[in-house]
Amino acid sequence: MELRGPRAGAIESESPPAESRGAGLGRVGRVVATVPLMGLLALLAWGLGRTGSGPVGEGPAPDFTLTTFGGEEITLSELRGNVVIINFWASWCPPCREEAAYLEDTWRRYRDSGVVLIGVDYLDTEKEALEYIAEFDITYPNGPDLGSRISRAYRIQGVPETFFVDTEGQLRGVHIGPVAPPQLEEKIAELLGEAETRGES
Repeated sequence: MELRGPRAGAIESESPPAESRGAGLGRVGRVVATVPLMGLLALLAWGLGRTGSGPVGEGPAPDFTLTTFGGEEITLSELRGNVVIINFWASWCPPCREEAAYLEDTWRRYRDSGVVLIGVDYLDTEKEALEYIAEFDITYPNGPDLGSRISRAYRIQGVPETFFVDTEGQLRGVHIGPVAPPQLEEKIAELLGEAETRGES
């Protein structure tokens, strides 16, 4: 509706031409169709924002309980007083193979020095994971991340990723990609040295 010159002050109630009505309905249809699309885009943006936030690298380490392939339960918060290294891996991950022997060797050298190494198997099958563990003669605790709960808590971007937890349960960094000498030795020395300075050993 609009004011027209010949009848100034009066409100016309003439219907717009059919063509105009059709155009108007078309515009309404486009708006209605756009609403769900905008919602979908918003959800995608939110998801990308979460992914882009990167892994957790500082603050209190998210607690978890991992049931190993051997049936043992390991709870992170019960390991206070130890330096804990958490490694996310998968049997189908080629870069994980590059670090497997180094991780096992580090475990064997530091297991009696207040260092605990935990392997978290990500989106894998038990059969292939156990074959991987046997191939590299891995003896440190390993278990599947059922429901991806642990990987979501640490916001991993992929595998391998390695997180470092100090003796007070605080995250002290994350390494994305395969670790290589002397990265683990240097981080262990740093965290054990800090604990000694605090009088924990």
